[in-house]
Amino acid sequence: MRAKQKLKTAVIDIGSNTVRLVMYRYDKNEGLHEFGNIKTVARLRTYILPNGEMSEEGIRLLAKTLLSFKKILQDYGVTDIQAVATAAVRQATNNEYIASRMKEETSIEINILTEEEEAYLGFLAVSNSMHTPSAVTIDIGGGSTEITMFNNKKLQKTYSFPFGTVSLKQNFVSNAVITEEEKEKLRAYVRRQFESIHWINEACLPVIAIGGSARNIAQIHQQKIDYPISGMHQYEMSKKDIDELKKELGVMTLEQLHQLDGLSSDRADSIVLAIEVFALLMEIVQTTQFQLSKKGLREGVIINRILQTDMKALDKYNVFEENARRMAFEYGRSEEEVNTLYTLTEQIYRECCHLKLINFNEAHFQLIKKAAKVFAIGEYIELDSASQHTFYLIANQSVVGMSHVERIKLALLASYKNRDYFRRFAQPFATWISREELKELRDIGALLKFVYALNVSKRNIVNAVKFARIKGEIHIFVTTKGSAAAEIYEAEKQKKHIERVFKQYVCIRFTEEGW
Repeated sequence: MRAKQKLKTAVIDIGSNTVRLVMYRYDKNEGLHEFGNIKTVARLRTYILPNGEMSEEGIRLLAKTLLSFKKILQDYGVTDIQAVATAAVRQATNNEYIASRMKEETSIEINILTEEEEAYLGFLAVSNSMHTPSAVTIDIGGGSTEITMFNNKKLQKTYSFPFGTVSLKQNFVSNAVITEEEKEKLRAYVRRQFESIHWINEACLPVIAIGGSARNIAQIHQQKIDYPISGMHQYEMSKKDIDELKKELGVMTLEQLHQLDGLSSDRADSIVLAIEVFALLMEIVQTTQFQLSKKGLREGVIINRILQTDMKALDKYNVFEENARRMAFEYGRSEEEVNTLYTLTEQIYRECCHLKLINFNEAHFQLIKKAAKVFAIGEYIELDSASQHTFYLIANQSVVGMSHVERIKLALLASYKNRDYFRRFAQPFATWISREELKELRDIGALLKFVYALNVSKRNIVNAVKFARIKGEIHIFVTTKGSAAAEIYEAEKQKKHIERVFKQYVCIRFTEEGW
């Protein structure tokens, strides 16, 4: 299959706690999209017998689940199935028999992942979807916990611990909820496990958590603080946040946990165990940073599938660029237009700095170039309210390769219309960004608005822009490769925004090449 063709793949993740079917489609222009997600709480770990085999009842339950998934896949027209099994099947002494039964009864071939493969696929998902260059990752499942460490997005170490939320519950919890005495025993056990791996001790790197338990903890915290934007991926919590939430969850009854906003009912009996593990890992690693990756094993499987067809399809060192290209394409922007806006933005920012109209800031320089690629994408929905739509679209979707704070900064720049709109959009995030930086972002947002005016007809006719200071005025010389009537009109209309930034009169001169 050629990389340019659309890839339509189902990933079936057979875990110790849940069996999940996720459907993806991918092509080079549209990127990777999830278009279906179905979960069955099977708790296969509980079907492991004292002799280490999975019981016939557990095997039949798995077969029944896979057959129900096959019917769904037929309705969606998906034939490419990647089925992977983790700890529950891997640890069963009759795992080869389980795999052969599934092949015979469902025609689905199961790949029983090794501990190393499971850890690698989680790393693959994180490194291709997050901005964090170095970290320790943890994926706590039902029957095992995978830990990795990567540096500059290169995998350094992996380890699989023989415990997960289901096995911890079986071994340490005697009733509906864990007691304080049982917590102490659990902590001692988990601490011994973590301390036995020297490379995570005092690693002083952020901890990135993968999987359902981590997602639920982030959801609970977002509900608790009334988080102003949507999205789990790349959500950040401090050690203090984790410790406070651990304390609050630890005193709740099972009924209270079932009713808790943000917590899936099937995790009510295990969430306290999961947060205990996360808190202990942060302590061992000696970090205050806890980040959530919504992308995990399943995304690792599909990313691995994509890279098998085209090794250059994804670039983990520039994950935002891939996402920005997809967003631009999705909202009707051509690659040539994106390149024009990017180039003009770079030219104008440098010209402004050269004349000391603004102070050079490397972080803001990189940010404005990113914002140029998605500026005013809300026009695709409605021209008159493009600013509002642009801000909402960027602020409320996962922008891979950017933290949530950076995402809001991007949204503020890309949606810039005027100072009043900027102030209104920024108001809910007053505690996220300092007043001084908001002023700087407002000014470079005005620059972007002017840049966009120079390609308002979307013909990409502006070749170069030069600035000069003449008799106390700022003169902007714009060279075009054709008639620019629309750009002349729009630039004159928008120049008031940059005059406020420069605090000087601006004169714009357009010159057509060859004249």
